[in-house]
Amino acid sequence: MTPEDQRRLDELYARFSELRPRSIGYPCNQTFDYAPLFRFLEFSSNNLGDPFAGSNYRLNTHQFEREAVEQFARYAQAPEGDWWGYVTNGGTEGNMYGLYVARELHPNGMVYFSEDTHYSVAKILRLQHTRNIMIKSQPNGQLDYDDLRETLRIHRDVPPIIFANIGSTMTGAVDDLAKIREILEDLAIGEHYIHADCALSGMILPFVEKPQPWNFAHGADSISISGHKFLGCPLPCGIALAKKHNVDRIARSVEYVGALDTTISGSRSAITPLMMWYRLRELGDHGIRQLVQRCLGLAVYAVEKLRSAGIEAWRHDENSVTVVFPRPPESLREKWVIAPKKKIGHLITLPPMNEAVIDEFVSDFTAALKA
Repeated sequence: MTPEDQRRLDELYARFSELRPRSIGYPCNQTFDYAPLFRFLEFSSNNLGDPFAGSNYRLNTHQFEREAVEQFARYAQAPEGDWWGYVTNGGTEGNMYGLYVARELHPNGMVYFSEDTHYSVAKILRLQHTRNIMIKSQPNGQLDYDDLRETLRIHRDVPPIIFANIGSTMTGAVDDLAKIREILEDLAIGEHYIHADCALSGMILPFVEKPQPWNFAHGADSISISGHKFLGCPLPCGIALAKKHNVDRIARSVEYVGALDTTISGSRSAITPLMMWYRLRELGDHGIRQLVQRCLGLAVYAVEKLRSAGIEAWRHDENSVTVVFPRPPESLREKWVIAPKKKIGHLITLPPMNEAVIDEFVSDFTAALKA
């Protein structure tokens, strides 16, 4: 490596270090320490195949992956003895997996998703050539249930595949699974599938007093939860969970690798499952609950500070760490990493955010509006 190469790497590290506390618009917990796992980077490890079936490639962390997935399954109230899952490369793959299972079960099915759904879902549906209809959203980002009901009524002859947002990208809106099931029952639609995108909220709702209906117990057939968002991880990752009897219908055996082909990707990271396992063990349920309460408290603080400065701010509900406000001036985004969309922007109260960071942001926001 040349001195110039080293200089570039040092500059990149300095830039990342400077941006970390100001990266407030994207749901990534950036406070973690995985140093005890660095020694495993010496190996070309690979979690090839189904983590519950093993493979011929034995440099894997399948055992740790299974234990991590079991924890997520418990949080999501997965049906005892009838669930399956694996560690994905992130939320998009988790959503792709749920929609893949749904499409295989219902080849002629129609996917319904709201206009506030993550942009990757439309891409997944194009890749899978799955029929779909976009449903209107309410002003707060939640699914428009009247539009869903009417659209389902018109297409009652086609099995519906409902894509539910359990925390929409921009406003943190949670689609009501109980209400969705009520609509399906009222229309006498027995054959259906519900996938829940729980990217961020899937690690919040299990640890609050009054969670919205969001998991398997409330009607979900598959769930995607991100690992690098609330828990925090230097590498994008997530969890895909589905009912095992549905997964069994699509599994294929591959002799070459000695594995069941049940996942989307063939070769998979063996490091991210290890990181998820480590993080879950490090925090424990008590630590996660404390972290959830800290983040929710910061969200309340951020709304109050913004409003006291004359900036209209709001949260979708008491379980949301997403604080929404009017689209900020372009000048503010030179310093702060914010994700705007149309007329709004938001911040997400995950570590390393604290009261001082919020105060600084509100001060800069106010100054930018006056400039």
